[in-house]
Amino acid sequence: MGQRYVTSVRVRWSDLDAFGHVNNARTITLLEEARVDWLFTEAARHGIERLTEGIVVAQLEIQYQRAIGFNLPVCISMGLTKLGNASFTIDYVVSVAGATAATASTVLVPVDPATFRPRRMDEKERAYLSRFLSSAPGA
Repeated sequence: MGQRYVTSVRVRWSDLDAFGHVNNARTITLLEEARVDWLFTEAARHGIERLTEGIVVAQLEIQYQRAIGFNLPVCISMGLTKLGNASFTIDYVVSVAGATAATASTVLVPVDPATFRPRRMDEKERAYLSRFLSSAPGA
């Protein structure tokens, strides 16, 4: 069972739609902010800095379960369900007040900053990410 990285993300007033909850497109932004906190900031603290040079989202899937409002903090838990040589899959559990509001997954591909072509991850990156590898999403 792999570790999970957990962070809080602040909902901004501009994230809300006319119905007073986070717009579906802004939910993607919340996932991105959580992912940047993990893969850029936290990974860099562990000496893993190449991921900040370039990474693209190759696939995104979200299942919404309940609305996300403005007043409560959003907690996002992330882990990996797949770790390849040149891509990895993150699973997300988005919670508000202890209740799951959405689950999601993204396939990320590290790219070479000069060519913007996919690149293989180095051993340090794979070792760091493998700590978060789990066989079941949301586990």
